[in-house]
Amino acid sequence: MSMLVVGLSHRSAPVALLERAALSGDGLAKFQHDVFQADHVAGTFVVSTCNRVEIYADVDKFHGGVSVICGLLAQHSGVPLAEFAPHLYVHYEDRALQHLLAVVCGLDSMVVGEGQILGQVRQALGVAREQEILGRELGEIGRLALRTGKRAHAETGIDRAGANLVSVGTGLAAARLSHPEPPDALAPLRGTRVLIVGAGAMSALAAATAARLGATGIVIANRSEERAARLAVSYGGTVTALDALPAALRAADLVISCTGATGSVITRATLSEVLAHRDAPGRPLVLLDLAMPRDVEPAAGLLPGVSLIDLAAIGAAGDGSAEDTDVAAVRAIVAEELAARASAVRAASVTPTVVALRAKAAKVVDAELTRLTGRLSGLDEHALDEIGHTVRRVVDKLLHAPTVRIKELASGPGGDGYDNVLRVLFDLDPKAVEAVTRANVDLGMDQETPE
Repeated sequence: MSMLVVGLSHRSAPVALLERAALSGDGLAKFQHDVFQADHVAGTFVVSTCNRVEIYADVDKFHGGVSVICGLLAQHSGVPLAEFAPHLYVHYEDRALQHLLAVVCGLDSMVVGEGQILGQVRQALGVAREQEILGRELGEIGRLALRTGKRAHAETGIDRAGANLVSVGTGLAAARLSHPEPPDALAPLRGTRVLIVGAGAMSALAAATAARLGATGIVIANRSEERAARLAVSYGGTVTALDALPAALRAADLVISCTGATGSVITRATLSEVLAHRDAPGRPLVLLDLAMPRDVEPAAGLLPGVSLIDLAAIGAAGDGSAEDTDVAAVRAIVAEELAARASAVRAASVTPTVVALRAKAAKVVDAELTRLTGRLSGLDEHALDEIGHTVRRVVDKLLHAPTVRIKELASGPGGDGYDNVLRVLFDLDPKAVEAVTRANVDLGMDQETPE
């Protein structure tokens, strides 16, 4: 089996197509289950965020795996395959693993270095594990990816500026707002009335960022007022019902929208009416749309006095958010983890042969001891046990150094041939080696060499 990733992201597809291909909730669960049940697939998990839809799978055939995943994505998203195929990227085996590590470290994010993707990948792995569709191989790779992501953020300054979609977007918004006095570099939202539409994790981050940047007032609009109230209390804000959104829009300077709605929450028609009755006529209104699918109808950004910032604009501004030295340091961590993984895989490849060798040695010892017992019938049982123990210890000591050394050699570059050398030198039956491999896979265990 080999690792495969099929995906769409902000780097390969327009926002409008990502919106249509996005999967969530029951739809995502059903899609993952169908991928897992498909031919050629032994395990899977899906990372579906506002910036990407990526299907990771453990497959036995490359073309078969790509074909079935693309077909199911078209079926579940409702987007014809011919429409999204030109925007797809496909990575296989080592390249697929390298891509996952880059993603989880924030190197492939719209805002380079943002830390949210680490939690999103962790959640995707957790969901797949709960559904029992992850599989052993992808489970191990998932642990490697999360460890690498943690290292990237702990050992480098990739996120030292706190860059993420919210902070970059808010920075762009602050530059477009009109202030009566020179802007404060430490509190660029001072004097700004902020309306946050939605009360999920992204909204909480938006509220925290707005408060940190000195917003004069924060209003939370959400379908569930109870959830909005919990968020408002944390940041000294107030709450309004979603059906009272037009009134809240009239009083706002900056609107940050990040709901999970499937249609437009703020339309051109609604906003046009709002502008005609605004509390401060002529004052700029900035809309920061962080949702996927989009909350704000694109045509709303064409109204006079309205400035719309969407994910595409944030992506263009966020590409240089991380220092080159930090990016290089993270790439070095990714390379180190990939090299360690490759070394471990090469070492593990020789393990079944080592186990088969020890089994053959044990069989030879048993046969010789049986023959010796028949010839030395005068010895008592204790003496025979001592002889048997001594012979086994001699064989174990003779095999220990070469088997340990051959695993070390196999783990290095160009070590693929040592497995075959061991088989030829000791005339090992290939079927015996295959039996060890199958037994470990069937038991879901890592292969180990007995001492």
